[in-house]
Amino acid sequence: MHVNSLRITPGVKYILLATLFFALMNVGVKYLTRIPAHEIVLFRALVTLVVGYFVLRVRRIYPWGRNRRLLIMRGIAGTAALIMYFWTVKHMPLASAVTIQYLSPIFTVFISGLMLKEPARAIQWLFYAIVFGGVLMIKGFDTRISMSELMIGIMAAVFSALAYNFVRKLKDYEDPLVVVFYFPLVTVPVVGLYTIFYWVTPQFLELLILIGVGLTTTMAQIYLTKAYHADSAVNISIFNYLGIIYAIIFGFIIFGESIPLLVYVGFILIVFGIIMSNRFRRIL
Repeated sequence: MHVNSLRITPGVKYILLATLFFALMNVGVKYLTRIPAHEIVLFRALVTLVVGYFVLRVRRIYPWGRNRRLLIMRGIAGTAALIMYFWTVKHMPLASAVTIQYLSPIFTVFISGLMLKEPARAIQWLFYAIVFGGVLMIKGFDTRISMSELMIGIMAAVFSALAYNFVRKLKDYEDPLVVVFYFPLVTVPVVGLYTIFYWVTPQFLELLILIGVGLTTTMAQIYLTKAYHADSAVNISIFNYLGIIYAIIFGFIIFGESIPLLVYVGFILIVFGIIMSNRFRRIL
């Protein structure tokens, strides 16, 4: 184990693409003001389920996997994280919901040390602290949220971290497409049952955006899974923070949202922390 020089590995390339597609997905979700969060989750899952199964059949990959227990656990963890995260978005200020969700990379590293025996270097924790400080400067923190809302937000981040570690653990058993396929396989029946009673019929443009959200999510999940199969959770998870930079740039370009000076300072902290963590990553 040693300090590695700064370079872009395949795992890093995949996570950069994943965060970009997740950011594009968020743009679509922002347009869907009339559609409930649970319905957006269902459409995301349905599109991924259909596309994933089609691609698996075309590539003649057995869709049901070999380690179904881990696959189902990954699906349960991901579904729980998604439902709780969308709940926080609906019930607390967006800035706070997003900030709390960005605890997930830190939880990912902590859990990977226990589950996968992939501990972070001590100096990497310093860079995680710097990155999260940048997130706080960009998004701020709203002290008006209740303790129950805070706990649900933290649990969403924990389940996201757990899902990422299951993805990493499955690298020795499953094709990345199978791992992606199992996520909606769990999500659809869980969220679909609830959505039946609270259905809002989308208009044509909303339907197109919902499909687009599903497609970008599918691409993001594929690249995310490939990233965690290609490299350790310790080295990969910190790059999730780039999603916040993508989101703010798209907000400025597409929605005309202003960027205060403090945000630029946050940008610098995030990029610095990511570069330095990558430079001092542990080779496993």
